[in-house]
Parts: sequence; C-alpha cells; structure tokens
Amino acid sequence: MIYPIVAYGNPILKREAEEIPEGEDIQALIADMYKTMDHAHGVGLAAPQINKGIRLFVIDSTLMLDEGDEEKGIRRAFINPILLDEYGDAFGFEEGCLSIPEVRAEIIRPEKLTLEYYDENWNLVEEEFSGMTARVIQHEYDHLEGILFVDYLKGLKKRMIQSRLIEVSKGKVPTDYRMVYPTR
Repeated sequence: MIYPIVAYGNPILKREAEEIPEGEDIQALIADMYKTMDHAHGVGLAAPQINKGIRLFVIDSTLMLDEGDEEKGIRRAFINPILLDEYGDAFGFEEGCLSIPEVRAEIIRPEKLTLEYYDENWNLVEEEFSGMTARVIQHEYDHLEGILFVDYLKGLKKRMIQSRLIEVSKGKVPTDYRMVYPTR
C-alpha cells in the first residue's frame, strides 16, 4: 500500500512519536513505508509523515551518493531509535522534505552520530553513522521528535519561506504523490 504523505501544518508532524511495543509485528507497515518513500522519490520517510505517531522511519541513503563516493549508503528501517550522540565537524547541506514539497534550505548538522535502534527483526543495535547517511537519519529522527527542518531556520530565512509554507499547508504546491492536507 502506498500511503498519502501528511503535509506541513498537520499537528502530527509537531508531536513526539510514541514508542512501539517491542516485538509488535510491523513488517507490513515497513514494506508499505518503503513503497511510499520510493513512490515519492524520497530518501527517507518517518511514520508521522504517513499519519502514524510511532517511532519508526525508513531510509535509503544510497540515493544521496554519487558513483565513486567512498561512503556506502544504506537502505534500512529504524524502530524506536534513540540518538545517543552527535559529533564531528558540522556541515551545511540543502535539505527538503516530502511533507514540505518545493521548499529547501541549507541546514547545518554534525557529520557523525551514534544511534541505538531495533532493526526489522527486533534486534537491538548500536551503530555509528557518518556523512550523508547520518544526515538522512538526523532529518528522519527529527520527525519522531516533532521537529521539521524548517524549524532550524531563523529570522529572515524563516520569513522568506513563510508564504511557501502556507501554500503547502493549503495544497497549492504540485506533487507527483498523494498528500493529505490539514483541515482549517
């Protein structure tokens, strides 16, 4: 099943997601999240973006890398992740979001992180990530905390995109995937 993506302005995107009971069967949901992410040409998708307030996201950072890059991307699901640490040199990169189409902004994040999470088979894993994979994880993890990339913008940068955010929330931005807009 391909889910519609929740648009900016929906309250679920600003709420902290709830932990999934350990061992719960979410294999079908994970498969559907991959299908939804792929259909929308995304590199990550968090459960709140499909109107599910649970601590789950999927990523495919292989799409962020060019041929010949030293970094190897991953395609993986993260269940009940806990961000243990972020470190290394911070670098800026222009981010976007399936819930906020046609809005992009440079966001500065640390280059490395350590994450504890359950994999798709409910095995507890602690792992370090770096580069573009770390960036995608940080972006999706923020969704579980009720944080959007535009929340990092301040002052003039934030004011410059305000009208675009309103257009997104009203469904006045074209997409090639289905979206659900907040009711006003």
